[in-house]
Amino acid sequence: QVQLVESGGGLVQPGGSLRLSCAASGIFFSINAMGWYRQAPGKERELVAHISSGGITNIADSVKGRFTISRDNAKNMVYLQMNSLKPEDTAVYYCNADIRALSRVTNYWGQGTQVTVSS
Repeated sequence: QVQLVESGGGLVQPGGSLRLSCAASGIFFSINAMGWYRQAPGKERELVAHISSGGITNIADSVKGRFTISRDNAKNMVYLQMNSLKPEDTAVYYCNADIRALSRVTNYWGQGTQVTVSS
């Protein structure tokens, strides 16, 4: 059973920083692209950042210059460093990954971690 487990969310003041982590566990061959999405109350889920297996990144315009995505392939982990946080960054953040097991690639989601930016 493949799972993605996020950690690192919490309450932070505007201007503060948080680092989200996501660990993939289970039996699989490799991990292709990984990413972070977020969903605020009453809004649709949106892409925040994406990183390919080779390390090529794509960052949403709304967080560009403030958020950084990275991955550690040896540990099967992806990270989201969030700086200069704003109240509008408040959302549930979800990890996402395309994971290859045998000959099939399956898309997985984590359970989500709450990020609240408030004074």
